[in-house]
Amino acid sequence: MLDKNGIAKRIAQEVKDGYYVNLGIGIPTLVANFVRDDINVEFQSENGVLGMGPFPFEGEEDADIINAGKQTITTLPGASFFDSATSFGMIRGQHVDLTILGAMEVAENGDIANWKIPGKMVKGMGGAMDLVASAENIIVAMMHTNRAGESKLLKRCSLPLTGVGCVTKIVTNLAVLEVTPAGFKLVERAPGVTVDEIKAATEGHLIVEGSVPEMPI
Repeated sequence: MLDKNGIAKRIAQEVKDGYYVNLGIGIPTLVANFVRDDINVEFQSENGVLGMGPFPFEGEEDADIINAGKQTITTLPGASFFDSATSFGMIRGQHVDLTILGAMEVAENGDIANWKIPGKMVKGMGGAMDLVASAENIIVAMMHTNRAGESKLLKRCSLPLTGVGCVTKIVTNLAVLEVTPAGFKLVERAPGVTVDEIKAATEGHLIVEGSVPEMPI
């Protein structure tokens, strides 16, 4: 089973040379720490940063340089800063190759709910709806179940939707899954996790074909 860093490390393997990547709040922000050193990647944050690096070491933080989640970040040589209009022009203009988001629920048809729980205060939607409406490659980083042990990979989302039929791949603490027209296709298992455990934790339709390998972590 993976922790948050393990999920981020596995997603980092999906990042290719030359990609422009948007990192959402939460687990996705950790992905920048695990991208291979031999490829060039530009990380974008919707608050107006292009060229984010790993998180700073303790004592080296600059409170003026933050990501969309208000966490202090580092920037790489050649990084740029710009206003929200330019940032969302980049997003809505489909200039981001990969979007990595957290989620509270994902449905077997690729719907995602990640911005609001009814009855609880929410500061705002942020750029989530713009990102899922514009990006063609969306990977979700999430825990497979909630604190009560209930599946977060569902037949249909119960929470207000952020986007419809948009998720392409999901990496959880238990597995890597692709979203297909027939449901969740199990691609890899987390180390030490069995297929039966993944089945028990997945409410939506799970497709298992042959022997499922462990993640290359």
